[in-house]
Order: sequence, then C-alpha cells, then structure tokens
Amino acid sequence: MLIRLVRAHLLPYRGLVAVLLVLQLAGTIASLYLPTLNGRIIDEGVALGQTGPILRLGAIMLAVSLLQVAVTVAATYLASRTSASVGRDVRGSVFDQVAVFSAQEVGRFGAPTLISRSTNDVTQVQNVLFMGLTLMVGVPIMMVGGVVMALREDVGLSWLMAVAVPLLALVVGLIIRRMVPQFSLMQTSIDWVNRVLREQITGIRVVRAFVREEHERARFAEANTQYTGTAVAVGKLMALVFPLVMLIFNASTIAVLWFGAFRVDAGQMEVGALTAFMQYLIFVLMSVMMATFMSTMIPRAEVSAGRIVEVLDTESTVVETTSPVRIPEGPVSIEFRDVDFSYPGAEVPVLQGVSFTAHPGQTTAIIGSTGSGKTTLVNLVPRLYDVTGGAVLMGGVDVRDAELAEVWRRVGLVPQKPYLFTGSVADNLRYGDPDATPERLWEALRTAQGSEFVRSMPEGLDSAIAQGGSNVSGGQRQRLAIARALVRRPDIYLFDDSFSALDLMTDRRLRAALEPETGDAAVIVVAQRVSTIIGADQIVVLEDGRVVGVGTHEELLAGCTTYQEIVESQAVAEVA
Repeated sequence: MLIRLVRAHLLPYRGLVAVLLVLQLAGTIASLYLPTLNGRIIDEGVALGQTGPILRLGAIMLAVSLLQVAVTVAATYLASRTSASVGRDVRGSVFDQVAVFSAQEVGRFGAPTLISRSTNDVTQVQNVLFMGLTLMVGVPIMMVGGVVMALREDVGLSWLMAVAVPLLALVVGLIIRRMVPQFSLMQTSIDWVNRVLREQITGIRVVRAFVREEHERARFAEANTQYTGTAVAVGKLMALVFPLVMLIFNASTIAVLWFGAFRVDAGQMEVGALTAFMQYLIFVLMSVMMATFMSTMIPRAEVSAGRIVEVLDTESTVVETTSPVRIPEGPVSIEFRDVDFSYPGAEVPVLQGVSFTAHPGQTTAIIGSTGSGKTTLVNLVPRLYDVTGGAVLMGGVDVRDAELAEVWRRVGLVPQKPYLFTGSVADNLRYGDPDATPERLWEALRTAQGSEFVRSMPEGLDSAIAQGGSNVSGGQRQRLAIARALVRRPDIYLFDDSFSALDLMTDRRLRAALEPETGDAAVIVVAQRVSTIIGADQIVVLEDGRVVGVGTHEELLAGCTTYQEIVESQAVAEVA
C-alpha cells in the first residue's frame, strides 16, 4: 500500500526526484573517495615525511568535501520539498474523497478516524518518504561501494565484513518483525483517543449536566492507557535497535584494528590502507544503521498508507451519472415515487412505498412520530443518501440522472442540527451565495427574524462566529441557518425541523415572512409542532416509514387517526 500510494502521488515530481538522485549519487561517490585520499596522505606523505603529497592530496580532499557538503544540502532541500508536496497532495486527495462521500460513508468511517487519517497517517507517510528520498540512493551505493573500496584496500580483512553486516541485518530484522503488529495497534489506538476526546469536548455540557465527569475520565483513561501501552511496547523494541547496532558497530571497529595491526606488523598492508579499510567498514555499517532507522519507520508508514488507501478506494454510494439529464429551469416540483430506503445492515426499511408530490409555490409539511423517517426522507432530495427503491424526481427528472452540482444548486437545505463555520456572520451567510451583497444579507436576516440580534452584535455582519456557532444560542443558530438558505434563493427549500428552537411568536412571524420570500419555490417543512405546519398547503403524515395520510390540516383531522393523535397529544385541537 505504501509503494502504491507514494508512486501515485510522486509522479508529478519525477523531475525533482531525478535531480535528487543525481545529487545523491554525486555526494555518495565523493564520500567514498575521501577515505582513499586520506589513506594516500598517510602512506605517501606522513609515513615518508613528504609535505608535498600532503598539501596536494589535502587540497583535493578539501574540494571533494566542499562538493559533498553542497550536494548533500541541495539533496536534503529537494527531499524535504518533494515529501512535503506529496504530503500536501495526499491530504488534498483524502479531503476531496471525503467531500464526495455520502452521509453513509461518513457515518461508516466516523469523523475521528477520518481526521486522524488525513493528519497523523499522512504525516507518517510523509516522514518515511523524506527518509527514503534522502537515503534510498545513498545507502545502497554506500553499502556496495564501501564493500568494493574496502576490498581494494585489503582482501584479507574482508571476512570481518562478511560477519558484521549479515549479523547486523539479522538482529534488526527480528526486532522489526515484532514491531509491525504494534504499529497497526498504535494507529487504531490513536483513533480511539480521538473519538473519546471529540465526544467529550462536543458533549461537555451533557457530561456536566448528568455529573458524569468521573465516568468520562475513566473512558479517556482507558483509551489513553491503551495508546500509552502500545507506544511503550514500540519504544522498548526501538530502544533495543540502536544499542545492538552500536555494539556490533564498535565490536567490528575493534576487530579491524586488532587483526589489521597483525597484518601491518607482518608487512601485508600499509597503515593508510588499514585506516581506509576501517573507514569503509564504518561507512558500510553506518549505511546498515541508516537503513535500520528507516526500516523502523516503514512498518508504521505501511499501516498508515493502508488506512489512507482504504479511504481513497471507498466509492461513494451516491455516484455521479455519466449521462446527465438537465433539470428544467425555473420552479420545479419534487416527487417521491414509491420510495424505499434502508440503511446498510438494517433489518427493517426506514421508508417504504412513500409517494407524494411537493409542488412549486406550495408548502408541503411532513410530520410524524420520532423515528418515522422524516429526516431521512428530506435527505434523499439533495442526495445525501440515494433511494434503495423507487425514485425522487426533481422537475420530472430522477435526481440520480442529473448532475450532483445541478441538484445541489437547486436546493436550499436547513438541517435539523444547524452548523455554522468559523468566520463572520457574513461569511456564513455567503455560503448560500458568495457574491451576495450586504443588502441581500440583511434582507435574508430580516425574513429569518435574525436582523435584530445581528445588529446588536459588536460588529454586525462582521461579528465573529465560533466553530459550530458555539458563541450564539440555539435559536440564533437556526435563524442564521435559515437566512443562509434564503440568501441562495433556491428553487426548493428543505426545512428539517428548523423551527424547533424558536418560541411560538418568533415561529409565527418567521412563517409569515417566509411566504412572500419563497415565492414560486417548492417548500418542504419537517416539523414536530402542529402549530408550525397548520397552514401548510399539504401535510404528509408518516408512521413507521409509511405514508398514512396526505391532505390539509382540516382534512387530516377528519380522516387520519395518526394525525388526530398527534394533534391531541400537543393539545392544539382547540386552536385549529
């Protein structure tokens, strides 16, 4: 998965990678040439007491060293730039993929894991790519070149290299083999911590209201302990790597000096050759050690890449059609034709055989008991979900046959739980229309009964809104969400229980102001209160996912038992 992910996102930067490889090759060759020059200085200059060779070879060593420094700095810069760019592109790909997910895929993954996959997991892949770009050419060339150059200096000591390198590789391989499952568990533990922490921050008022602080502390402690235990287990394994590497490293150096001294004493090699051989052995072992360091990162990056690819490979259940049909311009109707819908894995359908039409210029209300499928029905119009049976038609065109952008453009949705984004009041309202003028924003606010509280805010339209709208009340959030939809001026308005946080007086004024504003648009209102929908042109009554009544308030009072029960339970029959 790691190779597949990196290869796909590295292609646009193949030019930078080619330059990087050339720079690394030049730097590695320069590094391999230095011990030979050093050995010649000892043998031709120091041992013979000649100053000339020392100065001449020393100047060459200085030039080669400067070249090595220059190409290493340049290669590191290009590696950093390339890996950061790939990380940015992967995050962008994950974001773009999640943006086209239907509510079904978002619910299946969950927000915490999607966040950690686009942040922590991408960082793991980016880090290992940086190390790979920095070392992938240098380490193999250094290992092979070091062996070849060491053998050129003295073949008699080559057995030391034949023992040290495989031993080091074996020790590291056994440790890394035990790390892989721990890294997988670590990423899962991060998801768990994120999920618990997100729930506690979002639901802090509920936690305090029910005095569940100790319970939530215990939940977080359990998740935190799981993550800490896994991290400690990985840390213990990593703590073994470098001491063992250094043990083999130092033992090899001692062995070279010990056995090399006998060969120098016997006249079988020069002191300079021994020094060069020892440096080449150090190069080889350093390369193994760097490869080891990178190898400790690869398992975790492989796990992270698998989690990222899982998101990228997940197809949305809401699929864009290849042969889009144009929705007629102007006012359009919404028709539910024998609609069925089931959530994945559910034993009972949420909606069964739902059929009715919401005409332009009319208000269609949907009412029913909790769990009757009201919100699910509304979510089918903008294709947050797709029907599992039947069809939803917009202007006579099945929404699945139209372009998604066209469907979304024609709909103004005010969700059951209105969400505001970080920014100003104007920024949030302009989600409906980025080019809306301040006059249009104030007009929408007046219709939504929100102009007074916005004017009372310190900076009016420029006043700050916190994430989620946490610095305004529930009723104010709902009115801003309604104003956002009004700014868009869509052909279809979907109000999903959008008046529940409003008092009866504000509710009445808002509904009266909406009538001229919505004009010829088709309006669908989901409501819990009968008083909110009493004047609707058409009321659809749902019970257990089925339509049990369609008509005006008076018609349903006369002939729909379920509606009569709802009215009686709210004690509004006399008002009617």
